[in-house]
Amino acid sequence: MKKSVTLLLLFAASLFAIAGFGAVPDWHMSPDSGELIAPNIALAGLIVNRDNLNTLFISLKTTFNNAFSATTGQWQKIAMKVPSTSGQNDYKWLSTFPRMRKWIGEKAIKSLAGFTYTIVNDDWEATVEVNRNDMEDDNLGIYGPQAQMAGFSAAQLPDEIVFDLVNNGFTSPCFDGQYFFDTDHLVAGASVANKGTKALSAATLAAAQASYGAYRTAMKKFKDDEGRPLNITPNILLVPPALEDTANALMTVDRLEDGKPNPYKGTATVVVDARLSSDTAWFLLDTTKPVKPFLYQERKAPVFVQQTDPQADDVFTRKMFKFGAEARAAGGYGFWQLAFGSDGTT
Repeated sequence: MKKSVTLLLLFAASLFAIAGFGAVPDWHMSPDSGELIAPNIALAGLIVNRDNLNTLFISLKTTFNNAFSATTGQWQKIAMKVPSTSGQNDYKWLSTFPRMRKWIGEKAIKSLAGFTYTIVNDDWEATVEVNRNDMEDDNLGIYGPQAQMAGFSAAQLPDEIVFDLVNNGFTSPCFDGQYFFDTDHLVAGASVANKGTKALSAATLAAAQASYGAYRTAMKKFKDDEGRPLNITPNILLVPPALEDTANALMTVDRLEDGKPNPYKGTATVVVDARLSSDTAWFLLDTTKPVKPFLYQERKAPVFVQQTDPQADDVFTRKMFKFGAEARAAGGYGFWQLAFGSDGTT
């Protein structure tokens, strides 16, 4: 039966040639199975076969990886990367700020407070479809820029996650159950604030003292639950583009706008990011400690993925191959004592 089908196919191919469509296509017999192997037929452009598919997607992957490697972010300036080996990480250890003490008698073992703070990894993706017709028509130039953008977007994922944390810090809880930026974090039975409302200002010495100066002093006075100073050192002034000039003035000019000496010159590094959603909110951060104010939790770093099987359902029904990026990651809050946020409304 198989041989009869083979002969019929060869006969049909011969008719195809006799009818004026060119030479008999290169059908050939598999030496292993004895089955007839179909040729690659294309009237113009690229022949859609596995070799050409592999060549195309290797090129797209290279373009993706080059764009990924060339993209720089800002998240490392304010956050730390925490590796993850499962679907989620438990951060109850944040409930204690470990400090050395003089060892007299038995060790004072600090137990973890009864907080639950778990960060669950999310799935992330960016997918581009490649139309088979574009391959057959040799119209593939449109996919190079898309591969570059996919690589750029994948490299920017930590920034997107971390700066979303900053934007949501006034309304999202951290390890103690309070909002990350809040007025009533409980320390040794007393409420401690790391949230304000003062607008950032360099207009006068009094305005600078009431905003940047007051919140910087508040951070430096933070203590642990035993009443010992935490030695917080605010070193990052994080602002949106709308406050860039004000922040730079506070950190660089010798005299403020009222002509008085600027006591805050050089006390912090200005970080500006357009992902900050409020034009008035600004943030003071201490990133000098081993634990940073914000956490980027990474289960699987962004990687290039592809679907190039010519027999896949999407190729058969919709003529679409696919490529893109996948990742597993999430974000969370570290020690609230390392950050002070103002909504800038007063």
